Amino acid sequence: MQQVVAVVGGTGAEGSGLALRFAKAGLRVLIGSRNLDRAQAAARQIASQAGAGEVTGHTNPDAVSKAAIVILTVPLSAQVETLKSIRTGLTSAVILVDATVPLEIGIGGRLSRTVTLWDGSAAQQAARLVPAAVPVVASFHALSAEALARLDQPVDCDTLICGDNPEAKAAVSQVAETIPGVHAIDAGPLDNARYLESSAALLIALNLRHKVKHCGLRITGLGHVYR
Repeated sequence: MQQVVAVVGGTGAEGSGLALRFAKAGLRVLIGSRNLDRAQAAARQIASQAGAGEVTGHTNPDAVSKAAIVILTVPLSAQVETLKSIRTGLTSAVILVDATVPLEIGIGGRLSRTVTLWDGSAAQQAARLVPAAVPVVASFHALSAEALARLDQPVDCDTLICGDNPEAKAAVSQVAETIPGVHAIDAGPLDNARYLESSAALLIALNLRHKVKHCGLRITGLGHVYR
């Protein structure tokens, strides 16, 4: 059966990049936004670029109600409000993937630093805000929007996946690895999400220092876990 993935915040650079790659892989992709017109416009553009899959635009709650996997790709400043707006559509049958990076720039600080959250990480904050039965996974932080947008090239990066539900992590790994070049690696419980979020800030710092646009991560010594 065709996997249905909703990208909440799918009109932004990271969200649209992920949506583009998933559509290219033949998945059914639902673009979620607060604004239906923006979502539908983004969906048309992504569908045209991908030339494959099925891409449609929706309001955030509508996208969530139709998906098996929901990927949250909004800034930290919008995370709480967005989760409240989609909370009723999240059930034990829906996997929530939080890709939020809690960057200082959202509160007037530096682009390459993260803020400390009471819950420990943005993903743990998300887990607190949604129903307890919802499996929450953290992933996709290290995948550059610029690299995702280059359909003619594989994405030279691993994606680490944290969560407390093994089945949810396996499902997200399978979806992640539809992106050419991406290896998904189980990085333990959701408590480790803080390290994934910080790694994104480090990659931003490296991009700035070396004047490039899409640094990535590769984890070595784990060849036996790669498919």
